[in-house]
Amino acid sequence: MLVHLSIRNLAVVEAVDVTFDRGFHVLTGETGAGKSIIIDALGLISGGRGSADLIRYGCDKAEMEAAFELKEHHPVWGTLTKLGISADPGEALIIRREISAQGKSSARINGQLVNLSMLREVGESLINLHGQHEHQTLLHPERHLKLLDAFGSEDIDAAKTRYQAAYSAFQQVDKEWRELQSTSQQALQMLDLYRFQLEEIAAAALKPGEDEWLAEEKVKLSHSEKMMDSVSGAYELLYGPQGLEAIAKAVSRLEDVADYDQKGITPLLEQLQSAYYLLEDASFALRDYRDRIEFNPERLEEVEERLDLISTLRRKYGDDVKGILQYYEQISRDTEMLENKDERLEKLSAEREQLLEAALREAAVLSNVRQQKADQLAQLIEGELQDLQMGRTSIEVKLDRTWDPGGVEWEGRRVRLGKHGMDQAEFLISPNPGEPLRSLSKIASGGELSRIMLALKSIFARHDEVPVLIFDEVDTGVSGRAAQSIAEKLYRLSSTCQVFSITHLPQVACMADQQYLIEKIVADGRTMTRVEHLGENGRINELARMLGGVEITDRTRHHAQEMLKLAEAQKGAN
Repeated sequence: MLVHLSIRNLAVVEAVDVTFDRGFHVLTGETGAGKSIIIDALGLISGGRGSADLIRYGCDKAEMEAAFELKEHHPVWGTLTKLGISADPGEALIIRREISAQGKSSARINGQLVNLSMLREVGESLINLHGQHEHQTLLHPERHLKLLDAFGSEDIDAAKTRYQAAYSAFQQVDKEWRELQSTSQQALQMLDLYRFQLEEIAAAALKPGEDEWLAEEKVKLSHSEKMMDSVSGAYELLYGPQGLEAIAKAVSRLEDVADYDQKGITPLLEQLQSAYYLLEDASFALRDYRDRIEFNPERLEEVEERLDLISTLRRKYGDDVKGILQYYEQISRDTEMLENKDERLEKLSAEREQLLEAALREAAVLSNVRQQKADQLAQLIEGELQDLQMGRTSIEVKLDRTWDPGGVEWEGRRVRLGKHGMDQAEFLISPNPGEPLRSLSKIASGGELSRIMLALKSIFARHDEVPVLIFDEVDTGVSGRAAQSIAEKLYRLSSTCQVFSITHLPQVACMADQQYLIEKIVADGRTMTRVEHLGENGRINELARMLGGVEITDRTRHHAQEMLKLAEAQKGAN
């Protein structure tokens, strides 16, 4: 669960430190007080994109830090290990995020710097955030298949993996088959060009790295005379009367007197003797190197001609000999393909048909698994909706093929294969008995969409093991008994994970285990947001405000007190 959240200089928040507990938490307060900023901070902690616009005016950066306590078997520990992040399941997991005034963002997990994609991968295992407008995704049927696959991931993922492997193999062969089919007169012209280029490169008989060692050889040959003069001069100086001969005499002189002062002279004598032997070795090496220096104008001319040839080929085919040879290999394959086009096309066609058959077979298996999960999901949604005052609602997760006249043939019709199979899904609803099932986008109200999304979240919470579930005004568009049902659902959901909800409804707020008041205050001429954890009296006053508006009366306070008592009784019954 989330145990602590610290926010600095985010929008109107100057400094907020909040400690949380298990169960159901609500954030209440006037509109515009900054409730959503708390949610925005958690969104940034979980890998959401930030910008400099979020930083409090006059500040250099915004900072957020969250501490989580998680079970040892939670999947996030495996994710952290995979990403190379040090973590001990026995200790809190600390995530820190900073956004600078220049728009730069940095993030750390347990003090270790991570990039945004790594943070997002970890955040997905920790926080599931349902924003005010997320239920609008239900109005887009193209997103319904993703919801179905998420629900049935345990069985669907295996079938999808097998399908995607088959589809990828088909795609690869299909692409080559289509490219080969499209070749025409232009391809024949390319074949003539390729043959000329192959012949030109082959005639050069290039060797890997040849351009590099030829360049080195050219430098040596071009300066051989100067090298000979310098090396010979160095050898003569070393081996002449001013070199080794002089040092030998110095050694002899010291040897004559070494017995008179062994402590003082012997170390100097040994140094000179060592220097003599080292210089002698160096002089012999210089002599040998001098003897190998080559005066060969003919070879220099050959090297220059060879480098000119390589330079010409480089301008045409690659940056260096390695690039030229790689290009040669590529056009060799292309030439072979063009020369054997008909034979290759026939072979590809047969292979393509086999792979298409395999992909369609796996797609059908995937569809069957999805259909089973679609029926299960529809039943579960209906069961959840009964708790949300939509007991007479019928739901169907309709699964159908993606028919396409330009697609591939399947069972006498044309279907479009894609990365996720050949299916499309759509949630259909009948709010009242006797009415036909129709698209959510056509008949569902805002309140109904909110409750359907809450039903889905309740179902998914039992599968995905995300410890923190956040709802930003999921109760929008509902009131009365429906609001009470949502409150009870959120409370029951908090038995499996930590639940946070921003709400304006007293029916929801009174069911919370913990309530936080978010309000704006003015200090030193600056507006800032404050977060206060409410005790019993504070909750009564806040609920009275939510019930009665601006003016809090004894009647609204009494009503608020009664609501809290009834909520405690209801929680005990659950």
